[in-house]
Amino acid sequence: MRTVTVARTIAAPVEAVREAILDVEPFMRAAGFDEVTVDGDAIHLVNRVGIATIELGLERVDDPTAVLAYEQRDGIFESMRTEYHLEDAGVEGTRVEASTDFALDVALVGDLLDSTIIRRQRRKELDAQFDHLEATLG
Repeated sequence: MRTVTVARTIAAPVEAVREAILDVEPFMRAAGFDEVTVDGDAIHLVNRVGIATIELGLERVDDPTAVLAYEQRDGIFESMRTEYHLEDAGVEGTRVEASTDFALDVALVGDLLDSTIIRRQRRKELDAQFDHLEATLG
């Protein structure tokens, strides 16, 4: 299992950050995915990474400790789960931490992608979502 974690303090109150994250479609689009479809708890993503096109079927899951959590139901990973956590940072705003745990399905991924590329891409996506929060709430 591999993990990618990104954290940033956003200059906005916790409730405003929570609402922006829970507006799932624009929040997911902000990651730079080529296609995003949200239907209830189901999220479908398409992303082109280099010469590969990655399609993921995700499902929101209940997690009392996370503002948003989802797991892969269909896609290239053996398993993948992402959680977003919020913490009041006082006068500085809200500390947001996103963490993705994943295991690659080597039979599906093969030589096209490896965990280093996936980690780099995921970090870029999470940073873009945090940029979106700053732009929306700042």
